Amino acid sequence: MHTVETVLLVLMIGAVTGIIARYIRAIPLPLIQIMLGAALSWPQQGLHIDFDPGLFMLLFIPPLLFADGWRIPKREFFALYRPILRLAFGLVLFTVIGLGYLIHWMIPEIPLTVAFALAAVISPTDAVAVSAITRNLGMPAHTMHVLEGESLLNDASGLVALKFAIAATLTGVFSWTQVTQEFLWIALGGLGVGAAVGWGFSYLRDTVTRRLGDVAATQMVLLLVLLPFAAYLLGEKIGVSGILAAVAAGVATNFGDLNRADYISERMQTAGTWAMVESAFNGAIFLLLGLQLPSIIGVTLRDAGHDWWILVGYVAIISIALLALRWIWLMLGVSRSLHKAHQAGKLIKKPDLWLNLATTLAGIRGAVTLAGALSVPLLLNNGQPFPARDMLIFLATGTILFTLVIGSIGLPLVLRRVQ
Repeated sequence: MHTVETVLLVLMIGAVTGIIARYIRAIPLPLIQIMLGAALSWPQQGLHIDFDPGLFMLLFIPPLLFADGWRIPKREFFALYRPILRLAFGLVLFTVIGLGYLIHWMIPEIPLTVAFALAAVISPTDAVAVSAITRNLGMPAHTMHVLEGESLLNDASGLVALKFAIAATLTGVFSWTQVTQEFLWIALGGLGVGAAVGWGFSYLRDTVTRRLGDVAATQMVLLLVLLPFAAYLLGEKIGVSGILAAVAAGVATNFGDLNRADYISERMQTAGTWAMVESAFNGAIFLLLGLQLPSIIGVTLRDAGHDWWILVGYVAIISIALLALRWIWLMLGVSRSLHKAHQAGKLIKKPDLWLNLATTLAGIRGAVTLAGALSVPLLLNNGQPFPARDMLIFLATGTILFTLVIGSIGLPLVLRRVQ
């Protein structure tokens, strides 16, 4: 199918499933879209799309993360920065090390550096998936702010860890000093670039609208929609995190919007435009994820023959271990800062076992994990195939499905206890 026709079809199906989900409230919209995407691509003559991870990251992730950064309450975000940072960075490191050794021990044919790469690619939660699943389930607002802040920042830490695990596999060389320096440059540089782009746009927009008023509202909204792509591309161009650049641009732009209450037309157009962009892109992401499933999971299980249950067992064990590590980190690494936030009045709901369980189940993986897994190179520097690449992609995809299903089923049940 022609690329333009495919894009139009995916956007149309995304809109239709959004309407269908209003009538099937028992099943979250992302699962409906994933199942429909898988059904469309499963037949031999079905809809098949080549998934380009780089193109996917450029087209879909920046505007959605920008919108999350633009919308997230800034006061709550900064008030809860300690638990957010401990989840976004500390939990990723804890997961990569703990899960990496477990994967290598359980599946010896996966080299340790590749096991670390797999752990890295499934360590970050997905901001789009977390918001889509937890929305309207009654998650306490401040806990939702922590989850959103975590998922906005841990993409960078997970993808940086993936980058160095792949580099160690390709070269056989690994240096903690180099990793630390590179991570600080990528993360802080991405935040700096995004903030500069966001503040720069806000300044220029104020300069124009002081002269023209709401006459240029439509053009300003169009430039605002293009802003996350500019921040992402600029960040990637100079070698820092384009993801964090898009998030920081959204946060900075939101601060710039605080002084624009008088521009009613522009604000209304902006709200309507972003609502449409988020709906369309969210639907496209989960449909594209579903479209990849038969070619990744179905083909792998078919090739495994009678041993397919072993692969399914690996997925279940890795996914359960992933959630268990999240639970442990919440209890040991984050619990104290959450209690302090509660005592200071920054967190209304006192952390308890049920809230920690809900936060654990909300650690949903999504399309960013799939894009990261598919970005693993095909060959080593010596021309040999990258070890266990197909297994890595299969296990990462299986983990996405496992966390989506468990989160969709478990969160409504657990949140009834939290209320």
